[in-house]
Amino acid sequence: MITLCEAALDVLNSADAREKCIKTRSYATQWRAGEITKIGSGAGIKDRPARPEKPELRLASEMPKRGKAGTQKNKIALMHALAHIELNAIDLAWDVIARPFDLADFTLPKEFYDDWVKVADDEAKHHMMLEERLNEMDASYGDLPAHDGLWEASQATAHDFPARLAIVPMVLEARGLDVTPGMIEMMKAQGDDKSAEMFQIIHDDEITHVRAGTVWFEAWCKHNGKDIEEHWQHLVRTYFNGPLKRPFNHPSREEAGMIRDWYEPLAESLKEA
Repeated sequence: MITLCEAALDVLNSADAREKCIKTRSYATQWRAGEITKIGSGAGIKDRPARPEKPELRLASEMPKRGKAGTQKNKIALMHALAHIELNAIDLAWDVIARPFDLADFTLPKEFYDDWVKVADDEAKHHMMLEERLNEMDASYGDLPAHDGLWEASQATAHDFPARLAIVPMVLEARGLDVTPGMIEMMKAQGDDKSAEMFQIIHDDEITHVRAGTVWFEAWCKHNGKDIEEHWQHLVRTYFNGPLKRPFNHPSREEAGMIRDWYEPLAESLKEA
């Protein structure tokens, strides 16, 4: 019987985007059904997941600027960028499950794995939805270049469990909560209710992903006697480049367990630095 970490490594080592999604959804179903029961070991995990030949990966500074999604071309560029983010997010969820972080005497319970399997499953669902929408516009994932910033954040925190939680769900995914409502309104204004409904699903799922990061970051801090606010701010200053961008979606962040006092002062201090 396959272990959860073996399932994670299988997904991480699968280059094809659709195959990565199908495997993720299948393993998530098996985990929920109790067909996968053992966690196992992530020994042998690689620094980077397998990736398809396309899209071409570029530095963020080398990416062409996207216009507002009022034209078909710009809408495709937006959907493609989001599909790339979601594909990275699948791998990030499996990576946090399998990566052998040094946790000392902090033990991860089954509930931790439940949360991150759900995150991986949701991200696979999102990628497939976006790919379907791209296909409806005569485009596909891989048609345009993409940037590698998300995985760079993963590599920077590969040795530090609380830093991974602080940066990936609690900064990068929380940013998604800030920007997605604007995309929903933009799609509605254009009469594209299908895309608006898709973005709403993604937004609502992402609240649970940020909450998973917050819950387990708080658990780690409490176990290790760390002040949650101070330690989160320290890790963001250490591992995140640049300011936390405004405006913040305070209601969605609050629903995800993030306290305004954590990120508001940090955004100000980073802007002044």
